[in-house]
Amino acid sequence: MIWIAVDAMGGDEAPRTIVDGALAAVRHFELGVLLVGSAAAIEAELERTGDVERGAVRVVDAADVVAMDESPASALRRKPGASIKVAADAVARGEAAALVSAGNTGATVMAAHGAFGMLAGVDRPALAATIPTRRRPAVLLDVGASAECRPQHLLQFAVMGEVYTRTVLGTESPRIGLLSTGAEATKGNELTREAHRLLKASTLNFVGNIEARDVYSGDADVIVCDGFTGNVALKISEGLVEVVEGLLSEELSSTVTMRVGSLLTRRALRHFRRRVDYSEYGGAPLLGVAGVTIVGHGHSSAKAVRNAIAMAYRLVSDRFLERVGHDTGAAAVSQN
Repeated sequence: MIWIAVDAMGGDEAPRTIVDGALAAVRHFELGVLLVGSAAAIEAELERTGDVERGAVRVVDAADVVAMDESPASALRRKPGASIKVAADAVARGEAAALVSAGNTGATVMAAHGAFGMLAGVDRPALAATIPTRRRPAVLLDVGASAECRPQHLLQFAVMGEVYTRTVLGTESPRIGLLSTGAEATKGNELTREAHRLLKASTLNFVGNIEARDVYSGDADVIVCDGFTGNVALKISEGLVEVVEGLLSEELSSTVTMRVGSLLTRRALRHFRRRVDYSEYGGAPLLGVAGVTIVGHGHSSAKAVRNAIAMAYRLVSDRFLERVGHDTGAAAVSQN
């Protein structure tokens, strides 16, 4: 059985939603979960749910929690028994095959990096977010793991994103795009211009620069950028989706005619919501570290937690680390 270590205290509504999502994953997949955190709090949630397959659930006590608003580095130094660190260490010891957390992103990245190290040929980790497009789902990375990058880091992100897109999304020969301020190779800053040169010289299916307005067009299957830019782009997108949904709801309920129309369009609205809902994917894999790690949204619902665990299970089953390690190592050799 594949075991997944879950930071049960990470997230805005932990441990309740984390436990609920973990139990849903256990019921639907051939896996076990290590629920890491306050043993008393976790056991109380397990008692609440009642129907628990205890052979597939283990509780690992952890004395501390890294809060969402804490500085990751200082918090991990002050709290060696924090749930995210205990969970990462359990994976490093071989007690579990992957790590899942919806807690403090910075602390998750640091704990995973410290426990697993980096894959050969990779200098910086990258969070890969699955995003909807007009054609099919695409991947945007980095969305928050590495704020300051060099051109070779973006090339490494592209290689990892390409492997991830082929493995998880089933896209053959993914098209790689570079997020920049214009389609021309000369546009952007020094980072993007040099990254453009490296990507163009690589063996990847590089289609050139992608402007921000075209991120969701479907013109690229993998879009690379530094973590600062990617995080801002992702957060703007999440906010826009919430506003659009709110405006649609207001308009469709404003008059009797609109309310009747809303009944007729309910199916389309549900389909729209599924396409843009982050919980459908569960979380973003932290690519580059030598251990399968999924970082969930702080607002993760039980459904999102279930899907994050399912993603970790799939990556382990598909031997994703071996694939990405092979390709990034080959890319590093070709650049030397």
